[in-house]
Amino acid sequence: MGLTVAIMQPYFIPYAGYFRLFTQADLFVVYDDVQFPRRGWLHRNKLIDRGGEERWLTLPLRPAPQEVLIRDLAFADNAEPELAERLRPFDLDTPQVAQAAPILERLRAPEPSPLAYIVELLELTCAALEIPCNLAMASDHAIPPHVRGQDRILALCHSLGATRYLNSPGGRDLYDEAGFADAGIELAFLDPFQGRGGSILQRLLTEPALAVRAEL
Repeated sequence: MGLTVAIMQPYFIPYAGYFRLFTQADLFVVYDDVQFPRRGWLHRNKLIDRGGEERWLTLPLRPAPQEVLIRDLAFADNAEPELAERLRPFDLDTPQVAQAAPILERLRAPEPSPLAYIVELLELTCAALEIPCNLAMASDHAIPPHVRGQDRILALCHSLGATRYLNSPGGRDLYDEAGFADAGIELAFLDPFQGRGGSILQRLLTEPALAVRAEL
């Protein structure tokens, strides 16, 4: 049947559409051996505060060089009390809190590393949604750092024995279908997400998990 893989940076409590990669790929590869995107969604997301306003929740990270890899990120020395303070404006006690309780418990404990923490939050979210969570780490495949972009994705696919690569709909401009075909890999994209936006945590705090899962 072949192996379909999705390769994606680990996002912090991302929107529901992100989790379609878990449901439609045989293996989700955590893209942890690339440069940390400082303005992306890896270390921050938006939640609704007690006043009903949307605001950023950003993880307390230790300062690092511009070129730091995702796998090498570290939490600030005072990460736990700092994160508790950053969580204070948000209402985390809602009617659906029981289904999100394991996620909230992990959310409040920023350790041992940002990568392990974010990946575990993804795993706990998959469990709450009752969807598959088959994970692999890109860094375990030791692709040389000079191999970048599409070539890096193809190298990972070959290392994993994949025959099909599934990407999010926003990645269509990043990859060349002919290049994948030449490498013996089928290139596929998710359709645009038709469900509601917002952090998956926000949704699990206010909606039944099965209703969210139905959108995936």
